[in-house]
Amino acid sequence: MIEVIIVAAGLGTRLKTKVPKALVLLNGEPLISYSLKVFEKHPAINGVVVVAPQGHLANFIKISRSFKKIRSIVAGGALRSDSVKSGLQALANQTKIVLVHDAARPFVDRAMIDRLLAALKKDKAAILGVPVKCTVKRVDAHLTIKQTPPRNLLWEAQTPQGFRYDVLLEAHAKKSKQEATDDAFLVENCGVKVKMVMGDYRNIKVTTPEDIVLVKQLLKPSS
Repeated sequence: MIEVIIVAAGLGTRLKTKVPKALVLLNGEPLISYSLKVFEKHPAINGVVVVAPQGHLANFIKISRSFKKIRSIVAGGALRSDSVKSGLQALANQTKIVLVHDAARPFVDRAMIDRLLAALKKDKAAILGVPVKCTVKRVDAHLTIKQTPPRNLLWEAQTPQGFRYDVLLEAHAKKSKQEATDDAFLVENCGVKVKMVMGDYRNIKVTTPEDIVLVKQLLKPSS
């Protein structure tokens, strides 16, 4: 059984909105609805768990009525890893593969999910990503450049990220005090190899007001 955890617990502080990020309307629809539609239609996905901000569960429950595959809406925690852990606890007992997706990425599509699932037939963990286009610099606390990593070895991580259920569960159980910005980091720390799978440059994450402008442009039908 393959299930999805959609992380939607962010309040969108950097987005400067009055509602949680996943509820921001884009062309009249909540941001989270765009990715929910994709997972709802994908034949390999058996169920979805949405992790929402505490105090806003009613709004997400209302949205969930339009999606048959949503198993439950659960409250997230203070940190992203806390939210994913809450989602893990709500998955079906028969779950073998878990995909973790950010609600703030509205342009995930079936082809990306297919590539990820194909990788998970051989690997215990795999994530979507794209090669970085710009030169990246590593700096110290004083913003002095310390290193210029080879660009051909650098990829920008995206979601969904996919894992064998037992692997992700163990990674969260062993989580250190250091906060992880994605689940692959936790799995890597357990010594599990994570496969990088080609994502899509359109699979952007909505973080700032400028991103909203860009997403609205991308959502416009081509003439």
